[in-house]
Amino acid sequence: MITLNNISQIYKVAKRKPGLTAALKSLAKREYTYVKALKDVSFTVNKGEIIGYIGLNGAGKSTTIKIMSGILVPTSGRCTILGRTPWENRIEHVKNIGVVFGQRSQLMWDIPVIDSFDLLRDIYRVPEQQYKKDLDELIEVFNLCDFTDTPVRQLSLGQRMRCEIAASLLHNPEILFLDEPTIGLDAVSKVAVRNFIKRINKEYGVTVILTTHDMGDVEALTDHVMLIGKGQLLYDGSFTEMKNRFNNTNIITIDYDASQQVELTEHTTLLSNENGRAVISVDTGKIPVSNVISHLSQVLTVYNITIASKPIEEIIANIYEGYSI
Repeated sequence: MITLNNISQIYKVAKRKPGLTAALKSLAKREYTYVKALKDVSFTVNKGEIIGYIGLNGAGKSTTIKIMSGILVPTSGRCTILGRTPWENRIEHVKNIGVVFGQRSQLMWDIPVIDSFDLLRDIYRVPEQQYKKDLDELIEVFNLCDFTDTPVRQLSLGQRMRCEIAASLLHNPEILFLDEPTIGLDAVSKVAVRNFIKRINKEYGVTVILTTHDMGDVEALTDHVMLIGKGQLLYDGSFTEMKNRFNNTNIITIDYDASQQVELTEHTTLLSNENGRAVISVDTGKIPVSNVISHLSQVLTVYNITIASKPIEEIIANIYEGYSI
């Protein structure tokens, strides 16, 4: 459905030294530097997948989305989506995609939200009956009824983002590109957005490409993740496999009889121990967690045990460190 082959993107950026003299010199002779935003990126996305496309700021996520949506022409490489090249067949291509950029708006700034929706209906030539049905559903799901008559510039960031996502779905796209879609949303709105994404994916088979710094979105929505760093694809596979592969640490929290003494096994570290509660780090690459729990159960009167893996943000940071990024 989506195939990228050796996509590279190089930006030519003008540079100059500070000061008036340098500014005048730059008028006569400009100096440029070249930034390689993407370096031979290749991947395939199958129909009906929800992909988490993650990475640091400046890693190349938004550049990739712009190429796949047809906004940007790559320096080299091939991209095929639904049998089309996005930047060569833009009119046909945009009929089948929805795009949300968290930092940019597709809604008209000074007119009511509903007028922007009506304009998008005309642009995409959505049949009136279908439009009304879908619009009513989107207004209900995203709880937009209180401000559809409000100009976009008067909305809060969270309200605007809900409207942006609704607007991207008005023409029933087959593919949805979401670039930081939950930025500025409160906890309730985030859950509503996540549930709706799951719903359209399950019921209508909409393929979703999600770029975000919110690992809660990634864990809640995706099974397949791609990690990019400095324009290079570092990992492409299962989210669970990534956590298992790059995480060699589990954290055990144990509640025990405070009159007893905690005795650790090898390859474990006591992080804290106070009032009958001990927090222990386990190097799972060298010892199974089950062995540690068995040992603790033998030497202590245990009331409760919880096991947690390292936060996903730390795992990703460790991956970048491994690649010296």
